[in-house]
Amino acid sequence: MPTPQPPRPNRRRWLAAATASLAPLAWPALAQPNTAASVLVRRIPSSGEAIPAVGLGTWITFNVGNDPKARDACAEVVRAFFAAGGRLIDSSPMYGSSQPVIGHALAKLGRPAALLSADKVWVGDVSRGIAQMEASRAFWGVPRFDLMQVHNLLAWEEHLPRLLEMKAAGRLRYVGISTSEGRRHAELERIMRTQKIDFVQLTHNLLDREAEQRLLLLAQERGIAVLVNRPFRQGALLDQLARHPLPGWASEIGCDSWAQVALKFVVSHPAVTCAIPATSQVAHLRQNMGAALGPMPDAALRERMARDVAAL
Repeated sequence: MPTPQPPRPNRRRWLAAATASLAPLAWPALAQPNTAASVLVRRIPSSGEAIPAVGLGTWITFNVGNDPKARDACAEVVRAFFAAGGRLIDSSPMYGSSQPVIGHALAKLGRPAALLSADKVWVGDVSRGIAQMEASRAFWGVPRFDLMQVHNLLAWEEHLPRLLEMKAAGRLRYVGISTSEGRRHAELERIMRTQKIDFVQLTHNLLDREAEQRLLLLAQERGIAVLVNRPFRQGALLDQLARHPLPGWASEIGCDSWAQVALKFVVSHPAVTCAIPATSQVAHLRQNMGAALGPMPDAALRERMARDVAAL
């Protein structure tokens, strides 16, 4: 992720718990992901566990410090997320106060059993990695993390073996690596080809499509789950699209907003496991979760979507 920035004023006009406690298919409709009344789910290739295709990111939006009203507002976003069938929440020690804000929300909600907790190790001094991950775990208030990722490939050669050891010891369920904004894709590809990781996190959206050229296909080939960050380009994409009416094809895939268009473009790709849009508003969260419902665009329509958006 880039150097933390202060929160933008609005969206610009839109984890030792037993594995059984995280069992998929807690929602009956999940078995039929593409019907109008069901939630789109994808399976994590290394385990077969099913998760809804829309998760929750916390970059910037949950960095609200100790403000009690703002923390409670984030808790309501998390409440709405689980009410809509969500599972995966992603954060990082670089995200300011986001981790304790997540912990506040989880405590307020009685620590929902559906949670799939995803966090990151982000420190160049590898000797401090364990302490950082333990601090993160304490902030969340979880017995262990489900997924731990090496953030932005920082010192991955040293961190990754330790994470794999933690997974083997049952201290993690999944191991991954992350990048964003199209950076270091060649190195990311090398890691995907040579390391036994469960997840990769990268940027993919209607305008940033470099991952489609090699990385998404490689993830399918290697059986690696894909988390997609920045589906809205941190809101800038929606700012741009808000000036234009929805195209006619949006109603064909059940979209009533540009946010749903952008998310359906991402999650409909067969290699994508889960997109993690961030928001601090319940209305936007519900809108985002709606992107996992109803018909999904096929490859031809995805191409048209990207082409039409690029032309705006």
